[in-house]
Amino acid sequence: MSAIIFKDRSHAGRLLAEALLRYVDQPGVSVIALPRGGVPVAYQVAQRLHASLELIVVRKLGVPGNQELAMGAIASGGILLINKHVVEACRIPQEKIKQVAAAELKELQRREIAFRGCTEGPVVHAKTVILVDDGIATGSTIHAAIQVLRQQDPARIVIAVPTASADSCRELRPLVDEMIVLSQPKQFYSVGQCYHNFEQTSDAEVLQLIKSSHQGG
Repeated sequence: MSAIIFKDRSHAGRLLAEALLRYVDQPGVSVIALPRGGVPVAYQVAQRLHASLELIVVRKLGVPGNQELAMGAIASGGILLINKHVVEACRIPQEKIKQVAAAELKELQRREIAFRGCTEGPVVHAKTVILVDDGIATGSTIHAAIQVLRQQDPARIVIAVPTASADSCRELRPLVDEMIVLSQPKQFYSVGQCYHNFEQTSDAEVLQLIKSSHQGG
């Protein structure tokens, strides 16, 4: 698969939506974004498919000193995933993992209140879920999101992302019904390498996109 360089997250979302056109106007389709970076991507997808846009809050557990590298993730409902390979390779003690998880739990709860006004996640029972992020590196974050969504017994889970590493694709494909990835670089270093503009998405931008989506664009 050839590598694509996206202008920004909105551009990536528009291209991703084109790969999902079979879901246009389909009943029971819910586009669910991982904030913050996944929201501008998912907004474009939801607009094109005429589907609802909702959020699921998951927090990456970054390796101390290298926050971009995930050693695990936490999500609503007490979901905790640990990447044993990363933990062992970086020799991270359990006490440090607990400290990072405790700090990220506070941020997770803050974002749930800020973005949704509550700590309850989206209702997806019997729905087709299109789970969107701006890209996947280790896969820990989106793996945690899948676990949360599976608890509600959705009809179908589709991962849709602009870019992902080959390793994460191999690990995640068996966990979902479909996986759509537009760009899979042979040498994958970070999600940001596939974007000209990869500035951090702000809380204000997330809230504005959610408001716009609920108002019909």
